[in-house]
Amino acid sequence: MKNRLFVLAAAVSAVCMLLLPAEALAWGQKGHRIVAQIAYDHLSPVARCRINKVLGAREGAVYVANWADELKSDTIYKESGDWHYQDLNPGMTDEEVIATLTNYPAEGGNLFRVKDSLIAELRKDRHSEANLRFIIHFMGDRFCPMHTAHLDDLGGNKVKMKWYGQNTNLHSVWDAKIIDSQGYSYTEYARYLENKYRKERRAIMQLTEEEIVVQNYRLCDSIYAYQETWNGNAYHYVYHWKDSMERQLYIAGIRLAMLLNELY
Repeated sequence: MKNRLFVLAAAVSAVCMLLLPAEALAWGQKGHRIVAQIAYDHLSPVARCRINKVLGAREGAVYVANWADELKSDTIYKESGDWHYQDLNPGMTDEEVIATLTNYPAEGGNLFRVKDSLIAELRKDRHSEANLRFIIHFMGDRFCPMHTAHLDDLGGNKVKMKWYGQNTNLHSVWDAKIIDSQGYSYTEYARYLENKYRKERRAIMQLTEEEIVVQNYRLCDSIYAYQETWNGNAYHYVYHWKDSMERQLYIAGIRLAMLLNELY
């Protein structure tokens, strides 16, 4: 398993690693499990069987969804620290944002580069457990707004907030706090999102990579703009952004399922 990981690590070793703040866990544990559960529910029977075999467990995709966060403390995998995000400069045009899909930014993380490398590696060897675990996680990261947010504030980590009287930051709010405010288990949330967005599934499946990256970037623009006028009321924040957050989770799950069905 580690041999395949080192192949991927070598591809990005020339890029300087930006230390990831402790709170930057993308979607948080529950969010990543929601994404993986939605994806698992949309796998073809063949893909589901093959993935379960690679991961060694039924519904293994859900159980390993947070593995890439958990191994950050393992020095063997230290190269993976900046694979979770791709912060971008504010004020970019749609064309400039789209260009980052192929002309990978030299700073602000390696999410786009690593996602493409992982897919290429899995096309050559779909039995690589490490690469499968990584792609399950990073496809979730890709749709978390604060993992493709602004470079100058470390993806919202420097934007301080009060959340129901507790100190936090914008990144943490989008990673977990809006999700946790709803009180669902990950399985309940996955079912809820399926019922809520199933009519949009076909349109989501037809999105191009260019449309996705621009939509994510413009969502971040809206989040930052709202921050300028927000009155500090966490209840209103949840009311205002819950639908956008939930749609991102569902899109992530459907797009992950599409990719896994293609690969397996």
